[in-house]
Amino acid sequence: MPDDIFEHPRLAAVYDALDPDRGDLDVYLAIAGELGARDVLDVGCGTGTFALLLADRGIEVTGVEPAKGSLDVARAKPGSERVRWILGDATTLPPMRADLATMTANVAQAIIDPGDWDGTLRGIHAALRPGGHLVFETRDPARRAWREWNRSGSYKPARIEGVGAVENWVELIDVDGPLVTFRGTWVFGADGEVLTSYSTLRFRERDEVEAALVAHGYSVDEVRDAPDRPGREFVFFARRTAE
Repeated sequence: MPDDIFEHPRLAAVYDALDPDRGDLDVYLAIAGELGARDVLDVGCGTGTFALLLADRGIEVTGVEPAKGSLDVARAKPGSERVRWILGDATTLPPMRADLATMTANVAQAIIDPGDWDGTLRGIHAALRPGGHLVFETRDPARRAWREWNRSGSYKPARIEGVGAVENWVELIDVDGPLVTFRGTWVFGADGEVLTSYSTLRFRERDEVEAALVAHGYSVDEVRDAPDRPGREFVFFARRTAE
């Protein structure tokens, strides 16, 4: 089940406004250009920000997202008719032959069940043309990013047009091996409503990710540093091997 941050209508509606700096997507736009992608599958497309940026460049885009609340926001945005939106995940995709598949931000880490991870890699593999690329990022576990997940380090007050004042912060709940659980809190000033959402991410080691990709029919062409977060994340370039 999708986390409430993505599914709850009130939280999905303010998601973009509370995370306005999406400079990380510039990196993925550059990658799409570098690879000459004309048909892109955006897995875990959320509220559709990246999918619409791709569509602005004349690229054919399919956005797949399991959270209906987020997909409703995406479908309501200007230009959304240029994107094929699918409610679901990478295990239930229709036939396609994409040049590039992406999982931006936390998407890969949010797939915490090993069976779901295997199914995602298989589904994307089937959706790519031979020689097509899968590009995604994961945090380097050695950096222990979760140490910064506390109220004092994450508190963000905002005033959102049509919504009013909203306070937001995250707090670490548990670290259990590779699984890290945290809670997000939102306080809406207009009526005082307080909403929370619990999320768990899996922090995979680089060699673990590479082994899974190879096992599912990809070659790992390159693992780059994230230029916008140097030393903190791995960016995997995997290619579907020819059949």
